[in-house]
Amino acid sequence: MSQFRLANEADAEQLLHLTRRAYQPIRELGIHFSTAHADLDYVKKNINENLCYVFVGGEGVIQASVSVRLPWSSNPGPLGLPHIWWFAVDPINGRNGIGSSLLSWCEREVVHTQLKSPAVSLGTSNAHPWLVDYYKQRGYHVVEGLQNGKRPDAVFMKKKFSYKEEALEIKVRRPIQEWKIIDGHSLVE
Repeated sequence: MSQFRLANEADAEQLLHLTRRAYQPIRELGIHFSTAHADLDYVKKNINENLCYVFVGGEGVIQASVSVRLPWSSNPGPLGLPHIWWFAVDPINGRNGIGSSLLSWCEREVVHTQLKSPAVSLGTSNAHPWLVDYYKQRGYHVVEGLQNGKRPDAVFMKKKFSYKEEALEIKVRRPIQEWKIIDGHSLVE
């Protein structure tokens, strides 16, 4: 059964390998995301200090990951909001909706519903050929005037929520037998 769940230290090796595969194009573009150069200790630090969620496929393999840095943590985002980062999808599973579904679920169920946040932030790079546009299509907008002195290519983005009380719809382009959502609710395609 496929599921979204919190990662734990037992997942660290799999997350490291997923991160290395997913961030290979970032390294090739010469963009410095700290996650692109992660080692096992950094993966464990992310798991232990942030909300690190994974999508685990039917065979128990982690196929995607997204983390949320909290405003009160030792590494908060720049806007005083929950901050999305370490978003990675295994290239083998790219372009089938798993990453978008995980991100949508995390935004709605974790950031908006559980953390009661009216918005979320993230950081990306304007040196990447399509990431800024991808996030704009997802409802994020660029926060003007917010710069990272270490990285002039850094772009910070924010998304305000306007969810209605309706069921979360998860769309995946490739059929999956069953989704188990972390709070026990299941969606079947």
